Amino acid sequence: MHQASAQCGPAGSEWIVGWDIGGAHVKACLVERSRAQAVVRDACEWACPLWLGLDHLQRSLALARKRWPQADGAAHALTMTGEMVDLFEHREDGVLRLGAALAAGLEGRLRFYAGTQGWCDLAELPLHWASVASANWHASADLVARSIDAGVLVDIGSTTTDLIAVRGARVRMQGQSDAVRLASGELVYHGVVRTPLCALAPRIAHGGRVFNVMNEFFATTADVYRLTAELDPAHDLQPSADGAAKDALATRRRLARMIGLDARDASDADWLAFAHAWRALQLAEIGGQLQRVIAAAGLPADAPIVGAGCGDFLAAALAAQLGRPHRRFAALVQGRDVSTGEGAGDTLERWMQVAAPSVAVALLLARGMRSA
Repeated sequence: MHQASAQCGPAGSEWIVGWDIGGAHVKACLVERSRAQAVVRDACEWACPLWLGLDHLQRSLALARKRWPQADGAAHALTMTGEMVDLFEHREDGVLRLGAALAAGLEGRLRFYAGTQGWCDLAELPLHWASVASANWHASADLVARSIDAGVLVDIGSTTTDLIAVRGARVRMQGQSDAVRLASGELVYHGVVRTPLCALAPRIAHGGRVFNVMNEFFATTADVYRLTAELDPAHDLQPSADGAAKDALATRRRLARMIGLDARDASDADWLAFAHAWRALQLAEIGGQLQRVIAAAGLPADAPIVGAGCGDFLAAALAAQLGRPHRRFAALVQGRDVSTGEGAGDTLERWMQVAAPSVAVALLLARGMRSA
């Protein structure tokens, strides 16, 4: 494996930027590495509808470079899931074209995370593309495994959920590809922003009756968690299903359409209860897959749920349902050689939660550079 070079910061420190290039968002983390420790200085997320073209990625990279002048000349630790979007002919095409676009939009040494294979350079992507494709979950789980002996990472994002077991301080995945993980339950295509509500269930109860759900793109899970006040507006970055406003009234209108009604057909309290009914359905589906993963890994009863992602509030709810301890990814990974610096506060820790894979690749690269 090669050692990455990085732009020097204050007093000989170096900058590392971790990147998670998704199909709908770009997440990034800025880390300052010194001989003694790696300090997370910032983390952020930008909407990036990659299926509409690579120019959206370049805009996100430009916003990040504007936010962090230190990124120019830094070491860049990269992971991705964006190769899956239908802009690309196949996943290999996606990995290679994203690699080329990242090389064009960033200054400094690029290192791509290849899961169990380690790291590779841009020139090595054609050989290792299959290991690089959609490996972001492994980076987060690897970092968790360095902090606990047993547990399960529950990373609930805008679009998907990763359920990754750790046992014996090692990642215990049943497979590495998205296809295998979909079969094992380790990958659940449920998120708290972009998932169409019609994907959650064929029927739902409302007002004492059970309705068949309209299989139409009328509403998304963002409408549910916006109404329950669990979705942070900072992470509600995608357009609504109808392109309309995201206030409470417009949100209730979209939810009502799912069962052929209008917002005026029930009270605000009734629509809030309806939102909680959708929440229960999603929690049950993710919870069922989580129990499969826990059983397959043979995790002890006191092994914690490690929550991450913009939907980490559901991870906390799952831990409570299962009677397991709940840990936050951001707090867990802040060991003696990782901190958020003085006065960083809860805001940065919250962004670390949301941008967990980008935090993971930055810190993993920082640790590798220090041990090299």
